[in-house]
Amino acid sequence: MKIKEKNEEIQSTKDTTYKIEKGSKKKIVLISSICAAALVILLILSTIFALLNVTNNKIIKGITVGNIEISGLTQEEAENKINEEVQKKLEKDIVFKSNEFEYPAVKLSQIETNYDVKKAVEEAYKVGRQGNIFVNNFNIVKSKFRKNNIELEYSYNEELLNNLMGDIAGKIPDAVEEPSYYIEDEKLIIVKGKKGNTIEKEEAINELIDIIKDTNLNRKYEIELKIKEKEPDKIDIEKIHDEVYREPKDAYYTKDPFEVFPHEDGINFDIEKAKEILSEDKDEYEIPLTIIHPEITTSKIGTEAFPDLLSTFSTTYDVSNTPRTTNLILAMNKLDGVVVAPGEVFSYNKTLGKRTAEAGYKEAGGFAGGRVVQTLAGGICQISSTLYDAAVYANLDIVERHNHMFLAGYVGAGKDATVVYGSLDLKFKNTRKYPIMIKTSIGSGVAKVSIFGVKEEVEYEVEISTTVHSYSNFSVIYENDYSLAPGQERVEQKGMNGCTSTTYKILKLNGKQVSSTLLSRDVYDPMNKIIRRGPTSGTTTPETPVIDETPVAPDPVVPIPQPEPEVPEEPEVPEPEAPNVPQENPENQE
Repeated sequence: MKIKEKNEEIQSTKDTTYKIEKGSKKKIVLISSICAAALVILLILSTIFALLNVTNNKIIKGITVGNIEISGLTQEEAENKINEEVQKKLEKDIVFKSNEFEYPAVKLSQIETNYDVKKAVEEAYKVGRQGNIFVNNFNIVKSKFRKNNIELEYSYNEELLNNLMGDIAGKIPDAVEEPSYYIEDEKLIIVKGKKGNTIEKEEAINELIDIIKDTNLNRKYEIELKIKEKEPDKIDIEKIHDEVYREPKDAYYTKDPFEVFPHEDGINFDIEKAKEILSEDKDEYEIPLTIIHPEITTSKIGTEAFPDLLSTFSTTYDVSNTPRTTNLILAMNKLDGVVVAPGEVFSYNKTLGKRTAEAGYKEAGGFAGGRVVQTLAGGICQISSTLYDAAVYANLDIVERHNHMFLAGYVGAGKDATVVYGSLDLKFKNTRKYPIMIKTSIGSGVAKVSIFGVKEEVEYEVEISTTVHSYSNFSVIYENDYSLAPGQERVEQKGMNGCTSTTYKILKLNGKQVSSTLLSRDVYDPMNKIIRRGPTSGTTTPETPVIDETPVAPDPVVPIPQPEPEVPEEPEVPEPEAPNVPQENPENQE
């Protein structure tokens, strides 16, 4: 009995366990079915959601770039909006100030600040588009509840920023003066610094960078400068040597493409000698330089580098006036072969140097004190005038030019150029694409200056047009000369009428005028005729001005003409335009 009961109990337990297992399996199957169905539904919904966003060409909700809202915009619309905001920022004034000092307003564009708008917008557009379906959908949903800001990358010119900071530091009250140097002739001039104030540059730069990062146009665009006292830096002669030192470079040119490379003089100085000079307590030091000329200078690379005659101009002189002729030859020799590189400014005074007796210059006639007097290097203004006209005909830009006090006998009104070493100069700039070479010739009473170079694709015909507006009579001045017999007279200076004039440079292309540029408005004083005479009894006034009664041209208002004369390749010097200008004008005037 007991065995039977036991077996029945075991069988009952088995049946119960079977029923439980059977029920659990059903539940598991049911849960799995529900999960699978939910997953399918979720997958279907995600796919639909993803497909809807894939076909959408606009940036999803909740996206900003540099805190600028661009949700719902196309890439092009977003770029336009951000660029508009960025442009406002770049042109907004930034003030640097300290107490009563305020630096002129600065704009971010001055340091070439740039923002990579395109890259930021591309990154914004990719949100919700670059992962799998679930990641994209997650990012899309997340952006709806939490803003996704994409940083706007920026850049700026560090050199310009440092230059700006240096300029600000140099303009604050009582600014420190750091050591400086410059080259003058063949000397290195070093100026010692002075103690003073400076700014905390790093702090100012960091504040400026904060402004660059922040696209909020409503923030305060003002930087408070912190001032501190500073001793000047010590003179670093090794550093100066590294900056000044230069190896000589030969000139050369290439044919295909044609290009001329001017020579460069080498520069050096003895560092140990410089240290000895700097050991003295001085405010300024002069260090002698060694100038090393290359073997092949620009003037020696051959005429092939300057194949075309761009202009030429000639004036005449009196060969019998030996001192003046000597001066003209010296000046012409200094000019011959001079090369002016593109963008370079030529200086007549710098090229000729100081006019001294040691250099061979002679006493000759020149204008001074309202009359012709004997001066050292008298006459070389004829060469500067000849060069001036040649430069104008070559269509070079005139930087500096001055007219004489009186009309010159060798060129007409508006075509002269007087020079005085240390004050009045003739300067012109080579605005052409290639270097130019000045070539001169002098002899048989003719001084000629020619300019050679390379003709460009467009070459203009150049004319110099001068209009004389009015003339002024010269006076006759009598001066007592007790070396002469009573009543005897001797003409010391021949008279010459003055005038006012306006000169234009006219450019033509294929015979048609394309421009008319004012070169100068000139006033020439009349040069009085001076007669020395022996005093007679009763003479009390040593000088008696007498107005010359020779009729002169009337003074009408003359409009500026636009003539179209033919200009020969080698312009001839016209005779003076003014009537009654004596033909016996002194040859020895400058």
